[in-house]
Amino acid sequence: MRTVTISLLPLLLVITTFCFGFCNGNGNVLCIESEREALLKFKNDLIDPSNKLSSWVEGGDCCEWIGVYLDLSHVDLSEATDWLQVTFKHPSLLELHLSDCDLADDSSSISVNSSKSLAVLDLSWNYNCLSSIPMSIFSLHGLLVSIDLASSSLKGPIPDYFGNISFLEVLDLSFNKFNSSIPDSLYSLNHLRFLSLSFNYLVGKISNAIGNLSSLIHLDLSYNMLEGRLPTSLEVLCNLKEVNLSYNKIDQDISEILQSLSRCSLNCLESLNLGTNLLSGLLPDKLGQFKNLAYLSLAQNNISGLIPMSIGELSSLKSIDVSENQLNGTFPPSFGQLANLETLSFGHNVLEGVVSETHFSNLTRLTTLLASGNMLRFEPNSSWVPSFQCETIELHRWHLGPRFPQWLKFQKKLSGLDISHAGISDVIPTWFLNISAQFNYVNLSSNQLIGGIPYLNVRETLDLSSNRLTEQRWMRILDIDTNLLSGEIPDCWNRWQQVTYLNLRNNNLTGKIPLSLGYKNLQVLNLRSNSMSGELPYTLQNSTSLIILDLSENYFSGSIPEWIGDKLSNLVVLSLRSNNFDGHIPHKICAGRSLQNLDLAQNNISGAIPKCFNNFSAMATKKSSGDLEIWTTFQSNVFHLSALLVLKGREDEYSTTLGLVTSIDLSVNSLTGEIPKEIGNLIGLRSLNLSRNLLIGNIPDIIGKLELLESLDLSMNRLYGEIPSSFSNLNFLNHFNVSYNNLTGQIPTSTQLQSFENSSYMSNHLCGPPVIKNCSTNGVPTDVTNNGGSNEGSNGRSKVNWLYVSIVLGFVMGFWAVVAPLCFIRSWRHAYYQKLDNVGNKLYVFWATRRM
Repeated sequence: MRTVTISLLPLLLVITTFCFGFCNGNGNVLCIESEREALLKFKNDLIDPSNKLSSWVEGGDCCEWIGVYLDLSHVDLSEATDWLQVTFKHPSLLELHLSDCDLADDSSSISVNSSKSLAVLDLSWNYNCLSSIPMSIFSLHGLLVSIDLASSSLKGPIPDYFGNISFLEVLDLSFNKFNSSIPDSLYSLNHLRFLSLSFNYLVGKISNAIGNLSSLIHLDLSYNMLEGRLPTSLEVLCNLKEVNLSYNKIDQDISEILQSLSRCSLNCLESLNLGTNLLSGLLPDKLGQFKNLAYLSLAQNNISGLIPMSIGELSSLKSIDVSENQLNGTFPPSFGQLANLETLSFGHNVLEGVVSETHFSNLTRLTTLLASGNMLRFEPNSSWVPSFQCETIELHRWHLGPRFPQWLKFQKKLSGLDISHAGISDVIPTWFLNISAQFNYVNLSSNQLIGGIPYLNVRETLDLSSNRLTEQRWMRILDIDTNLLSGEIPDCWNRWQQVTYLNLRNNNLTGKIPLSLGYKNLQVLNLRSNSMSGELPYTLQNSTSLIILDLSENYFSGSIPEWIGDKLSNLVVLSLRSNNFDGHIPHKICAGRSLQNLDLAQNNISGAIPKCFNNFSAMATKKSSGDLEIWTTFQSNVFHLSALLVLKGREDEYSTTLGLVTSIDLSVNSLTGEIPKEIGNLIGLRSLNLSRNLLIGNIPDIIGKLELLESLDLSMNRLYGEIPSSFSNLNFLNHFNVSYNNLTGQIPTSTQLQSFENSSYMSNHLCGPPVIKNCSTNGVPTDVTNNGGSNEGSNGRSKVNWLYVSIVLGFVMGFWAVVAPLCFIRSWRHAYYQKLDNVGNKLYVFWATRRM
């Protein structure tokens, strides 16, 4: 559990008077002119470890406190019981908010019976706070005006003593476990303006005494088990603005309820929710008289009859839900007058007849249309352009056909659509594929749709069942990138061989690539960023149409197969980075003449770089086209390809410029040998990364002819010799690194090479700008020159450091100049040891006399 030091709590302190009494160490009052200064002063005092939080709330040394508002909501106070005891006792505390503070199940920790000034108390959303409410909390609080105990796991009957808090205006006991009837004591609170008892287990009837709550504005008794009829005394609650009695068992004629509410609150009622009860009867014409009504829900009842034409007089209406009743007759055209309407829900009734654009003429703010399950026929003018932009439209079982509804073309914000069982006999038009960036769900089932669907981006559910779509033409592209797919890919792709584009990137897939996934028509296979393993299946060599194969960031193992080059000769992008591949780079990979991007980085590949890389003819020419695309057979649609590539040390997505990008990345492997000079023939190459290998030898001078090169990384190898002077020609270079090699000599002079940081050249023996070492006249670092030696004729090995050699020789000669005479001349040896004895005797006598 989190431990919070109370002196560091994020406190919100609002001063309700112009001057705030603040205690200092001597018990004097410090007047601070602004609330901001008071807050800063208060926090600084708390941060001071010598202070205790109780020092500002104990009444002894502190002077008068005037108007304190304290909000500690969402702070863990589970271990602050002692502090809470002191805080609640502060004599001038007006408001205390401890919502979602993880208060413990200990009534003593929230005893507030000494703070007689407290007006607002918020202990909501403390799930483990109390199992019941102790009377002592409120016994001396006649000034309380607001109590919020929502979602505190309270159970049992609602205590009667709430009725003693005579000035109470706000009472929220929602989201608890009260299982009694509503106590009569609550009905005596004639100052109560807000009452919420929702989401409990309250039973019984609503008492006629509710008429005593003459100040009531907001009444929420939803999600209980209240039953019977509503009391007639509702007609005297003249201030009611919001009433929510949904999800109960109220059994009454709807016209009687509306009649009671219309007598006194006709001009104030703004929200009425009586949904999911046992209401019956007919909707009266009087419904149109509630001029300020903005939200009306009568859903899931047994209301029958016609929808009155007066519904169009509810000029303030924003949302209406009369779904799942027994309403019949026609859909009134007066709905078209509701200019403020945003949500219209009347589904699953027995309405019938013809609906035209007149029914929606002024609904410019409509965002949600839920009208499924009726027997309505929609016949708008063929040129009709709706005035609304809906996000959700559900017209299941309406008759919309036989043509595909053209007016949907203008719904650019659509995310959910159900036009199933709508009598449509048509192809799905091309514009339908582009009206939304991504649908949440689409249901086109049980129609007579023909043709195929080239691409439809649906996040959750796509239902095309019971149509006449031809299998061989639909679902060419399957893109489920970045979802939560898990498990193994099913081995059933022999039934889906019409799919040309399969993207399952960035999921949680495991297991091997199924054998059936290797088929001729597949052009893009992207399994990047999953947890798949095993060797590449031999059947993939049948996918001869592959343009992009991206298996990066998995756990694939084994050798890179020989066929990946000569069989998959159309590959443009091959990315196997960050796997467990081993062995050598197969020479047949050079048969990939279309290959523009080869990424084998971060594996366990060894051996030499094949010299046949110059056969990558797509990299040996300068590209002029940047777009890669595939064609789909349905109405000749074009799908533009994209790929995630690691270039210049970062990962980016390339789409419209993908055809221009050429790269080779063999970094972080165990490659040996020299860099083949044949790479210098790839004049179209823009990025080359051979870093973190075991490469040796000189850097080929011909690499300087790769004039389009933008990124070159040869760092962390064993390269020696000089940086070729031809590198001065690399005018587009913006990423360069040759650090951690054994390179020597002067860095060639060019605009690009001198623009890089010193870190691009570090851990070498280079000189000249941008490194700090100066070059001697023969072009080597001055410190190397001063140490002498030369590497000529030494096959590039490091120069001999004569300083260290001279130190060793000096030590050896000096040592033997002294030791040799002692070993071979007897008289010297006796004199030496006699001298040592004399020195030893003198030291002993000196030490012995000092001890005495």
